Amino acid sequence: TVRVHDRDLNGLSESERTLMRRDDVGLIFQFFHLLPHLSVYDNVTLPSMISGDRIGDVDGRVMDLLGRVGLADRARDTVQKLSGGEMQRVAICRALLRKPRLLLADEPTGNLDDENGQLVMDLLLSLVEDEGTTLLYVTHSRAFAKLADAVWEIHSGELKIDE
Repeated sequence: TVRVHDRDLNGLSESERTLMRRDDVGLIFQFFHLLPHLSVYDNVTLPSMISGDRIGDVDGRVMDLLGRVGLADRARDTVQKLSGGEMQRVAICRALLRKPRLLLADEPTGNLDDENGQLVMDLLLSLVEDEGTTLLYVTHSRAFAKLADAVWEIHSGELKIDE
């Protein structure tokens, strides 16, 4: 049985699983998957546009998230003008916009310098604390691994669980 926030996924129809992924799951990819011709702001709001949310309803959260990762002043720039680390932070904001209950993050700090990596981890952990988000992340950073409630390591293809 696979359960996400007390919902048995096996008991859901395909359409219910699709809605659950859209509404409850945020994904931070190792590669950004941003649309280069759109602005930073538009890339962040894309999930809300697709879901039919009114942009006016999410504007404050967009700017708050961009501010928390140091990019509020870049909101109107196209992502083509950004560095790799800045693109990573835009992708993180996009994943967080709709307040996912489950956040899956593949190397969320992998393209960031130490200062911005810490900024992002602080943001992600604040969501766990303040919004009850479940965070599952992959990292090569021992320092960031120590911040987790549980650590699972893969060594030579074998899973090792630290309690």
